[in-house]
Amino acid sequence: MGKPKQIAVLCTLDTKGEHAAIIKTSLEDRGHKVALIDIGVLGEPKLPPTITHQEIARAAGVDLDDLIAAKDRGAALAAMSAGAVKVVTALYCEGALDGILGLGGGSGTAVATAAMRALPVGVPKVMISTMAATAKVVSFVGTRDIVMLNTITDIIGVNMILRSVLRNGAAAICGMVEIGMGTISLREDAGHPTVAVTAFGATTPAAMRCYDLLSKAGCETLIFHANGAGGRAMEELVEQGSIDAVLDLTTTELADELCGGVLSAGPHRLEAAGSRGVPQVVLPGAMDMVNFTTRDTVPTKYADRLLYSHSPNTTLMRTTTEENVILGRWVGEKLARAKRPAVLILPLGGFSEYDRVGGVFYAPESDEAFMNEAARQTGDRGEVLRLDANINESICAETAVARLLEMLRSSCVAPTKLQVQA
Repeated sequence: MGKPKQIAVLCTLDTKGEHAAIIKTSLEDRGHKVALIDIGVLGEPKLPPTITHQEIARAAGVDLDDLIAAKDRGAALAAMSAGAVKVVTALYCEGALDGILGLGGGSGTAVATAAMRALPVGVPKVMISTMAATAKVVSFVGTRDIVMLNTITDIIGVNMILRSVLRNGAAAICGMVEIGMGTISLREDAGHPTVAVTAFGATTPAAMRCYDLLSKAGCETLIFHANGAGGRAMEELVEQGSIDAVLDLTTTELADELCGGVLSAGPHRLEAAGSRGVPQVVLPGAMDMVNFTTRDTVPTKYADRLLYSHSPNTTLMRTTTEENVILGRWVGEKLARAKRPAVLILPLGGFSEYDRVGGVFYAPESDEAFMNEAARQTGDRGEVLRLDANINESICAETAVARLLEMLRSSCVAPTKLQVQA
């Protein structure tokens, strides 16, 4: 097994001490060291912590007794979350944390996952939670690699199901830390430029072609699923300086932001590359659609719209000409504000597999409304290319990759490892 690993375990020790004891014993039996962190507020811990709840509160700049006296649950959770983030990140920076495991209900999950989200991608993270099977999971996981493990039963008392889940959770974090892959560095080989590409089911052929071309050119290529969380993750990595260039093939998350779809990445999508001056090539991939889950989740105001069932749990809604004018304005304005001129590629034959000639969403007048407004708003602040092809035809991927590689070469980002395209 090698050298013992340092594993932080976060939970409210006043109500879940016996459960924490099962986890602690399982980890120590495997030979690992445990930092037991108490994130509770009200009661006394039923198991001696390594780091007390008083210390967590102090790390947030507050006194635990004051939190208790205020009787403000929201303020207490915010403070304990802030304190947990500071304590856990300090442990990590000191080299005293190889993995982190949380245990809790709604409040415990909120605090523990706040600390997990503050850690880099690649640090093992397991959250044993009563909330793991609820719609709130996305708010806990965010853009991080957190494994959520459903407790099945509530975390009150111990039963045969819960005991098994606790031990499985402990086994999971042990397996992760023992493998020892550690934090992922996007700068391990500075000779290979890191390129982000956005993709969606309806733009998969284009994304696959872009990946092949970029890989052959010597790029480290990261494909992000444009499902809200994917777009946010990419924007964060760009903002952190971990991405050298962006091929934003699929900007559909903006359509969901406009129309209230379920896959919005927020209003700041398509901004990080521009604000950092990172080379970017942008296409309106899947801007012809807005995403909902089952048909009964489509808002009543859209009852008369063109809908298509992509799968039993995915209902797509065709964007209108009016909506595409707004989306074109958004895209053009964002590109016009970029520190470095971007390239906007407009596929005249449709924005997705469903938007090609004969496709269920084929509506060239709506696409034209987007393209005209996006080009108008971009103006002379970027380059606008119109291609007589559907986005999934090879010419789009080939043109996008060729322009991006030209931008990378001109910016002197690892030019020696970029291969000449055939």
